Amino acid sequence: MATMRYSFFSQVLNLSTEVTITYPDLQFDYSETPLLERIVARERRQVLRPGMKLQTVYILHGGSDDDTLIHRYTSLERYAEDNCVMTVTPLGNDSFFIDTAYGFRYYTYLTEELPRVMQSLFASSPNPEDNFVLGMAMGGNAALMLAMKHPERYGAVVDLSGGIGCSVDSDYFGQEMRDLAHIRRLAAAFGDPASAVDGEWDIGRCARRNLADGKQIPPLYLAVGEADFIRDVVRRDRDALKALGIPVHYEEAPGLGHEWAFWDAYVKKALYEWLPLKRTAVGEA
Repeated sequence: MATMRYSFFSQVLNLSTEVTITYPDLQFDYSETPLLERIVARERRQVLRPGMKLQTVYILHGGSDDDTLIHRYTSLERYAEDNCVMTVTPLGNDSFFIDTAYGFRYYTYLTEELPRVMQSLFASSPNPEDNFVLGMAMGGNAALMLAMKHPERYGAVVDLSGGIGCSVDSDYFGQEMRDLAHIRRLAAAFGDPASAVDGEWDIGRCARRNLADGKQIPPLYLAVGEADFIRDVVRRDRDALKALGIPVHYEEAPGLGHEWAFWDAYVKKALYEWLPLKRTAVGEA
């Protein structure tokens, strides 16, 4: 697997930021005539061609993490290589991946600027059915938020242990913003708790509007460790989705908590079982 940490100046954020990107390079030969001397190299199934595009999984990290941790603490790169997908892990700091009240527009960056950069400068396919979001913890909430605010852009969305942040349960979201106002980074990001319900980040409102407009929601996958302190919050999202009639696949992992053992197992499950991956390049520009 080829990996790089791409540093660039974001016009939306108005600051320099980083993205960790992986390419499944071991899937490809560089020539129509494969090298004869493979030694320990495995058989490569495709030939690299100019303009070739790849399905892409956007990975949203958890609170207090950065864009490198999921690559260091799970086998994401190996799973992505096996399934022939590109991964994009942006640095979100503790923004909850929203356009924060304190001024940094991470949601706009994530939905507008970053895909344009990835699809223009890298091999990411622009087709909605080839783009997926997988988030863990804070990033899990954000993944669900993207599914509700832009259901037309993603082929499937995975929320792993999403707890503090956006919620499909609007009443709980309002309560959470009030009860957790002492968490300064949460309050600084979301702003006045009194404006939470029916506000921009009330994704329950977004879900109801999507249904009223007849929009198709992408396949949703929620999972949490049975011993996770955030488990009951994830159940709230599951129940809120079901109450709206939105299909959701839900799992709890016995004996696991808010930990890398859980995230590694379910990143693997997402890439091998849940996401509708073609496991091949998906065309040329």
